[in-house]
Amino acid sequence: MTGTTPRTTPRTTRRTALLAAGATALAAGCGVNGSGGGDDSSPATAPATAPGTTPGTASDIAAPDGSAGRELAATDDIPVGGGVIFKDEKVVVTQPEQGDFKAFSAICTHQSCLVADVSDGTIDCACHGSRFRITDGSVERGPATSALPAERITVEGKSIRLA
Repeated sequence: MTGTTPRTTPRTTRRTALLAAGATALAAGCGVNGSGGGDDSSPATAPATAPGTTPGTASDIAAPDGSAGRELAATDDIPVGGGVIFKDEKVVVTQPEQGDFKAFSAICTHQSCLVADVSDGTIDCACHGSRFRITDGSVERGPATSALPAERITVEGKSIRLA
């Protein structure tokens, strides 16, 4: 046989490379502390507070939709003892006590539903009935077993912004 040598290594195609990259990204997003929505029984930890931000409040990574730094609401829009859900940003901002603003992910840690209501001191998920405390996002009633992750906000004057 002259002229051709059999190929012993498989040819990497663009499709193979893209599939491998997608699988890697998917695996990274499914970790225990990822936002995959599983019932992680480990306690949630708040991200470190950056200078000029309110503790207990957007992630260290800028929002992919460019919403970081954008005004969410005026301080007067958040009721004392309650909160407001910002569906587009997937954030809930609460005011447990006058002048004390907190922010949490609005994605329930049980099955990744968007929370539906803030009332009587809890952030409530209508999908399966989980309730989270407005003070720290911890679980008041399951089936969720882990707290809502804290988000960072800044409060300057009467303006509440994603950090």
